[in-house]
Amino acid sequence: MRFKSNLLSTISPSKVLLLSSALVLAACGGGSDSSNVGYVKFYNSSKNAPDIILTLDQDLESDDDDDADNFEVTFNGVAYTEALSVFEIDTNSYFYEMGWQDEDSSDRDDLEKVAEGQINVTTDTIQLLVLTDDITAPQVETYSIDVLDDDEDEDEDLFNLRVLNLHPDSVGVDFYMSESDETFNEATIVGQYNYKQLSDNQKFDQDEYIFYITKSGTQEVLFTSDDIDYAYPAQYVMIIRENTGSGTSPYAMDRMSNSSITEYLDTDSEAQFRAYNAIREHELIPNYTGTLDIYINGVDDEAEISALEIGSYSETKVQDKGDYSLDLLIPGTTERLLSNHLLSLAENTNKTVFFYLNEEDVDLDGDGNVDENNDGIVDEIEITIKSLVVANSTRESIYDHQITMIDLVDSDDFNFVKFYFVRSDETIETALYNRSAVYTQPESIYLQNNTYQVFAIAEVDSSEVILSSFQLTLDEDSDELFLIVEADDDSPTGYRIEMIKQTEDE
Repeated sequence: MRFKSNLLSTISPSKVLLLSSALVLAACGGGSDSSNVGYVKFYNSSKNAPDIILTLDQDLESDDDDDADNFEVTFNGVAYTEALSVFEIDTNSYFYEMGWQDEDSSDRDDLEKVAEGQINVTTDTIQLLVLTDDITAPQVETYSIDVLDDDEDEDEDLFNLRVLNLHPDSVGVDFYMSESDETFNEATIVGQYNYKQLSDNQKFDQDEYIFYITKSGTQEVLFTSDDIDYAYPAQYVMIIRENTGSGTSPYAMDRMSNSSITEYLDTDSEAQFRAYNAIREHELIPNYTGTLDIYINGVDDEAEISALEIGSYSETKVQDKGDYSLDLLIPGTTERLLSNHLLSLAENTNKTVFFYLNEEDVDLDGDGNVDENNDGIVDEIEITIKSLVVANSTRESIYDHQITMIDLVDSDDFNFVKFYFVRSDETIETALYNRSAVYTQPESIYLQNNTYQVFAIAEVDSSEVILSSFQLTLDEDSDELFLIVEADDDSPTGYRIEMIKQTEDE
């Protein structure tokens, strides 16, 4: 389960018709007493879209600088499977535009527009806008949802439920629910729904429930939720959509209220992980020659991952959700490099485990001096093999991509590595996109499609030293990437950047 909330962003009213900011209608309550207000809400269901920015405008022909009566508002970007909170607005007809930021400016006029249309906001009604389908040919669906007076619901401990099927399977789905201490055998059907169909409202007792999804007309359960608590007389929309995670269930589900959205995954979904070997050879482990075997939940007759070479990653392993121990052995021996390191895999997750070597100077007598004879050489060093578990991005956006930087170099000379992503009209000094990666602390950035000259720079004493530089070209076919800083004795600088995909191609 993942909780998400995207509250109203920057309201940029072109002329000062200030509404009563974003009203969170029904976390626990009903609508406004005013007879001339309605509500607008937006949900992004286009899985290969970047963050989508919604604008509402009363009059497209108006020159905002000269028209004090026109109303315009632009919201923050909304990522795939996220939603805006309901926004209170005067009843009227409004034009809407949806776009994404393909340049440095997020001003409305600079956005790449993907959809536009018009909605009619009526009293005590939520106009739900949903962006669907491929972002290169998107569709906008509009749904009208009555704001319900919850006095009776509160007295009788009821809540309101609708179902919206946004899974593109043309067969449709059957949607079931049971109490939390029951199974599918005791479940009752809520309804049967086709693609893009929003159900009528139904009322249920406030309680904890489990939801189940089957293909229409079948009894094979393809999705089972965790227990979901309905403790308030609120309005909810249960959104059925594609699962873009690692599990085999085709479905995922979002519970959308007027103020927040929470993701639910199939409780029995599998997880996936890969391993990356960043352990360099060292004189203190003379039998290690750059390859290792990985065992899961104890050493047995056969390693789950065999002969993983330095600077490479394993094939993806599919595991049931759960907690696992990892052991590393030198191939052909019983010599352990690492024992009983935890790998925790929640349902539907996708992770990479990085194995690396940490070297520390030993202070033998605890006096703070690691060079007792003052010969300029540390008296003794100690090495430890460590693991770092990082969640992989499974985003499918074609216009921007997540780049995650990981510094696996524990250097006495510098504390972090700063990455600059320099476009053709920039220098390092003027580069807009940059991030600092501290040792073993992943740092991410989202980059739009473009060609970048990438510089990894460390500050040593008073000097800035280029550890590595290379060209990175991102386009619609690019993947989410890791950039890994590693020591490399064969490199002129002593370091290298390894670039790998966060997930394997299917």
